[in-house]
Amino acid sequence: MKLEKHFSLDTNMKKKNKNLTTLDEFIDKHYGKPGTPGREMFEAGYENFQIGFLLQEARFKKGMTQEELALRVGTTKSYISKIENDIKEVRLSTLKKIVELGLGGKLQLSIEV
Repeated sequence: MKLEKHFSLDTNMKKKNKNLTTLDEFIDKHYGKPGTPGREMFEAGYENFQIGFLLQEARFKKGMTQEELALRVGTTKSYISKIENDIKEVRLSTLKKIVELGLGGKLQLSIEV
């Protein structure tokens, strides 16, 4: 009996939400199809965000503060924060230094064609 009520709720929710769009549809609508200038800008911004997020996640795993990481690399806490929060883009050479020298990790890069 509980399953029937649960199923009935799911059915009602599907009927109410039939106008929902997928994330891909939303991105296409607001930023354009893949290959268009608007979409390229959106995806470039996402890549920067992703780098900052990955850097922050690695720093957390190491149990380090932004200040500790900055001291190891020879930069400022503010600069690390700006990278992590997608305020400042980071050069590949600087990212390599942060990951390898600051976090003791290994930066891996791949190119797909």
